[in-house]
Amino acid sequence: MKEGSLSVVIPIYNSAPILPSLMERLHPVLVGRGVPFEIILVCDGSPDASWSAIERAAREYSGVRGIELTRNYGQHNALLCGVRAAVHEVIVTIDDDLQHPPESIPILLDRLGQGFDLVYGTPEEETHGWARDTASVAIKLSLKQVLGVKVAREVSAFRVFRTALRQAFAAYSSPHVMIDVLLSWATVRYSSVPIRFEERLTGRSGYTFRRLVRHSIDLAVGFSTTPLRLANLAGFAVMMLGLGVLAYVVARYLIEGSSVPGFAFLACIIAIFSGVQLLSLGIIGEYLARIYTRMMDRPVYTVRSRTEDESCSESLPVGFYPGTASSSGRKSAA
Repeated sequence: MKEGSLSVVIPIYNSAPILPSLMERLHPVLVGRGVPFEIILVCDGSPDASWSAIERAAREYSGVRGIELTRNYGQHNALLCGVRAAVHEVIVTIDDDLQHPPESIPILLDRLGQGFDLVYGTPEEETHGWARDTASVAIKLSLKQVLGVKVAREVSAFRVFRTALRQAFAAYSSPHVMIDVLLSWATVRYSSVPIRFEERLTGRSGYTFRRLVRHSIDLAVGFSTTPLRLANLAGFAVMMLGLGVLAYVVARYLIEGSSVPGFAFLACIIAIFSGVQLLSLGIIGEYLARIYTRMMDRPVYTVRSRTEDESCSESLPVGFYPGTASSSGRKSAA
């Protein structure tokens, strides 16, 4: 790796119309840094002409590398693919919809140079609508409470970090991926910078409220044992409630000589016990499902093709894939 060099990783999905605009703004920013760089565009099984747009970008601009996945694995899986393919000292991740202004990358890099390993570009305000913003906050709170990530409220997809951090998850092979959790395994030297995010130029985000809620569940169950502990606490609380009800029934019988009447009372107690039992079984089932998935050895991602030499082997399920991009006939990179 070269000192100060940059690898920009961008997951691409349904972005054929916007990719030219993204490259027009991003490439001059990187050239202006005066250091070696590469742009890794990972096509995450996009059904539109995104891969063709990536191939055109690779022909027009030097330092652009395209990776096409065989199907849609998800944004974080595509990011992991690009992170493992990066060859430079610092990695920048940015969305493909231009909500993250490429002109703000130097701001994050300057903050990274102040002794941090990971810097997030945090939106000055959330502008996705009440439902999605609420779900996003829930995910960030899960990061903070479940994983102990101190800057969880500042987490975003616009981030810069030192490439050396990927050593902490070099052997990670589960199909359930969350880059921010994997990075938290490597360092606690986080920071963030407020950035004014822009409006999406075209289309709409694939992250609906339902998907974000599911994402928060995957986060809690896939990377923490806290739900199991909460199930234990719930079982203990209901047991204490049951003992309290028993004490009440016995005391009433001894004092008044009669039992507690009423079917409704008994039905409520049974419903509480049954609800906690089913909830606990559901949580255990989520963990068993993930164990089952891991035992099937499903791939984190599968590469169909690249815009570069096939010297970067995909024979190994995990690891780093070094490679360089040709610069002939393209707009020059530093």
